Amino acid sequence: MKVFFAKHKKALSAFSTLLIFAVLVISGGGDSKAYNALAMAGVMVVFWIFEVVPIYATALIPLFLAVPLGLLDSTDLAKSYGNHNVYLFLGGFILALALEKWKVHHQIASRIIALFGSTKSRVLIGFGLSAYILSMWISNTATALMMLPMALSIIQLQDSKDSGINDRFPLLLMLTVAYASSIGGMATLVGSPPNTQMAATLSATYDLHITFVEWMRIGGPVSLILFLFFTLFFQYLLGAERTVPVKNEILQSNWTRPQKRVLLLFACVILLWVFRSNIVALVQIEIKDATIAILGAFLLFLIPSEQNEPLLRWQDTVRIPWGILVLFGGGIALALSLEKSNVLQYLAANAEFLNHWSLVFILLVVIVVSLFATELMSNLALVSVLVPLVAVLATQMGYTVFQLTIPLTLAASCAFMMPVSTPPNAIVFSSGKVTIAQMASIGFFLNIIAVLTLWGYCYFFLA
Repeated sequence: MKVFFAKHKKALSAFSTLLIFAVLVISGGGDSKAYNALAMAGVMVVFWIFEVVPIYATALIPLFLAVPLGLLDSTDLAKSYGNHNVYLFLGGFILALALEKWKVHHQIASRIIALFGSTKSRVLIGFGLSAYILSMWISNTATALMMLPMALSIIQLQDSKDSGINDRFPLLLMLTVAYASSIGGMATLVGSPPNTQMAATLSATYDLHITFVEWMRIGGPVSLILFLFFTLFFQYLLGAERTVPVKNEILQSNWTRPQKRVLLLFACVILLWVFRSNIVALVQIEIKDATIAILGAFLLFLIPSEQNEPLLRWQDTVRIPWGILVLFGGGIALALSLEKSNVLQYLAANAEFLNHWSLVFILLVVIVVSLFATELMSNLALVSVLVPLVAVLATQMGYTVFQLTIPLTLAASCAFMMPVSTPPNAIVFSSGKVTIAQMASIGFFLNIIAVLTLWGYCYFFLA
């Protein structure tokens, strides 16, 4: 029986989900928005959890169900998939593509690593800081992909030199790439997809807007605190190996003209993000963070490189993870459908018992549920489902929407135990240098550290 279920898990999940969908729609008489919204949400959640189809394909479901079921009109549906936060991330992806194409990340990382020295302890710190800084400005997925080859090259040198010696350095170096990428991604809106998803959902459903700088004021300090705890923990795990020298052949080279141009453009985009509110006040024209990101991306196709070709060609964009952008849109459409059908308000009204809970306890529950649930499913899908519900619960209990949705979102980037938890974990696991047991055992302690850090920080900072 177990073998049969394992073999046909996707088919059984799809069948049972469609059955529930049919029952809910029929029981709602075909005209009940609440039943229809629950039916669509149920299908999407089950498909996301069991990956009946790719999670990005599941995000397409509102495109063919939301309008026929009377949940959204075509205008609202178009706004969901065309939300300005979707284009903020698209611009970030294109900028990251240019950094990768011209190996700007290699220049930055090699200099940071060289600055810290060549003992095992210092190499871990150098790699961690490089990944942390890069993932603040480009997605944590792109950062992990960029840093992995450099880490593998160092490990291969140690393998050839110290054959037969079993130490923790290769494992910790691999996990440093994954974990530092995730932690750094918490600091900015474009660093990790859940951050952008939360901002887009609240913008679409509550008309609440959080800017790039506002997020940095919240996510920046807590990500730095977590990075410091993570660094100290890994130094402790390294033990007596801390002072052992490491053979390092990561070479520094001179900056090329295209690299300088990409870096200058990237720096200009960051400065425009930081001083956007001042610029808007000065010129009296509405400018969004997404506007700046897309402008920077557009200029990459215009500014020439050394070969008299643009820094980026359109053919380069085939490597952009377009599926994540679709997932953003699907999550926003789902949240808007649940909000307009009053499902969330109904659920919140029937959760009156939560009114007797203190904020400190509710925060702990939200953080623990988000962090450990994302060990089993995509953190972006999780945020798409839970942010609308938690936002309504927050208002029902007399708190601001941000007091619960921000801790939920930050916790979704702190799952360190399983490869499926976040893309950086999966990327590092694919190297074959880390087993699930190793990631789970070390990641569990980091999860506990993350829970306690987020709990204390969010309670005192967001209260």
